[in-house]
Amino acid sequence: MNPYLRKQVLVPLLTVACVLALGAIAGLHVYDKYQSVQSRLGDFVEPRYARLAGLKTGTEALAAASTRARELEALYTYASDVDANQIGNDVQQRVRGLLTAAGMTISSSQVLPSKEETGLERIPLSVRAEGDMVALQGALVGIAEQRPAVLIDAVNVQAQGVPERGVQRLSVQFNFLVLRRLAS
Repeated sequence: MNPYLRKQVLVPLLTVACVLALGAIAGLHVYDKYQSVQSRLGDFVEPRYARLAGLKTGTEALAAASTRARELEALYTYASDVDANQIGNDVQQRVRGLLTAAGMTISSSQVLPSKEETGLERIPLSVRAEGDMVALQGALVGIAEQRPAVLIDAVNVQAQGVPERGVQRLSVQFNFLVLRRLAS
């Protein structure tokens, strides 16, 4: 074969081979990056998709839980459309009636200034009463049955004097609390 012809054929063939080799290397690099991105996307997207699919299949359960939560909230809170002062006065009268019906004597009661928290308003009530242990137990049972709930924030019980015929007279300081939903 002629050296000149060999140069004419060999150089372009080597050039084409080098270009094809570089193209193959670049193609493998791109394919490797594609596989890596696909793997990361699978790790990233699949858990979120599964979570969303789970939420979608559980919409009835979530709706039922939401309804139940609103029902429970109604057991513990007053509606936002009722005035806080009116609620305080109403609860004060109910608590005074409960304590009196249980056999306790009310010496003082006061609705304290309300405090706002996240989504709720706390309306405190302070009551000082006197009675025996049976009256205190009856009063606590009556308070526990109130709806919306009247929560006991603090109780201070002190004995008064010497027991008469085995019955100890008690002085009790109650700090009650009622909750009102704030308008959203």
